[in-house]
This record gives sequence, structure tokens and C-alpha cells, in this order.
Amino acid sequence: MSKPAIESKFPSRRQEASEQRRQAILDAGLDVFAEHGFAAARLDEVAERAGVAKGTIYLSFKDKEDLFEQIILGAVKPVLARVDQVAGRSDLPVDAILSGLFDVFRTQILETKRKEIIRLVLTEGGRFPRIAEFYHREVITKGLAIIRRAAQRAYERGELPSNDLGRFPHLVFAPLLLALIWQGLFANIQPLDVKGLLAAHRTILLGAGKRKRDKK
Repeated sequence: MSKPAIESKFPSRRQEASEQRRQAILDAGLDVFAEHGFAAARLDEVAERAGVAKGTIYLSFKDKEDLFEQIILGAVKPVLARVDQVAGRSDLPVDAILSGLFDVFRTQILETKRKEIIRLVLTEGGRFPRIAEFYHREVITKGLAIIRRAAQRAYERGELPSNDLGRFPHLVFAPLLLALIWQGLFANIQPLDVKGLLAAHRTILLGAGKRKRDKK
């Protein structure tokens, strides 16, 4: 009686090659979308930059919209995981959590190509509502929920002067959007001290000014 075949725990060369092609398409897609916008981006150019035939794209992605959505998921998942890891630290004070979150924003978004995805959603979302809806569902909703839980916990522990941050967790992401818009429009005219901006915003969120006035 023949022994059953034992499946390898490691991916085959064919699987590795397929994943490499897929990643090349994702990387090329982000570059093409960032340069031309969603409407003007062409899959022919994506294929050319990825070094594959155009038909190869359809083996992994249904169409241009599906490619864009998969680019979003691939880029955002590790960032959301890191945000969740930082914000979920119940042993850290809220000041340290905010500092950690802003470091993630600066190093994992603003200083990488991931920032191009947010810019694309901001500029193209109005014309293509499905893109905005997808980003809201997969990114915004999850990010707000993570911050809301951390803010509520900090308020209950007396670390925040009010529960405003729990009600409006959007405030944590506000400087990220400001930095993106400013850098895209005015960086050559008046460079923005992003690190300083995030530190100042953290101070405001913590209500330091209110506490000082209350002590007088």
C-alpha cells in the first residue's frame, strides 16, 4: 500500500512566482494610480511596469477597481494592525499611546508611498463613490473604533478632561490629513514640521491647557 503524499509546509516555486507577480502588479498599480489618478490609470501601463502581460492581471484581479481595492487592503492592513497594537496597550498612559500612534502615522504613512492612497481617496472619492465607500468600510470605520476604545478607557481612568475624544476619535487623524494636504500643496513654499505638529496636537488632545487653567 502506497504512503499518502505529505504536503510541503513551504510554498512551491510556482506559488512563489505567482505571489511575486501579484506583488509586482500591486506595486506598479500604486505607482500608476498615484501618477495618473484612478480615472486615467490604464491597466496596460500597470502590466508594462510590472513586467507581465495584461491578461496576467485578470488572474488575480477582476478589474481596475478591484486592483485599487486590493492595493488599499495590502497597504493598510499592517498599519491598522500596528495602530490596534499601540492603542490596545491598557498598561500605557494615553499620552504614550497618542505618541505611539502619531509615530505610526509619520513613519508608516507620511514617509512612505501609503500616503498616495489617502490622497487618491481624497481626490477621487467624490467622483467614484464606491472607492470612498470601500475605504470608509475597510479603513476609516476600523480605525475610528480602535481609537474610540482607547479614548473611552483613558477618560474612565481620568487621563482625559472630557470624553470628547471618545465621541470624536476623528480628531486623532486630523493632523495626518492636514499634513498630507499641506505637503502636497505647500511643501515647496513653506515646509511643515510634521513631527512638531503631531506633538502640538497631542498636547491639545490631552487638554493640557484646560488643566492649567483649572489649577489657577
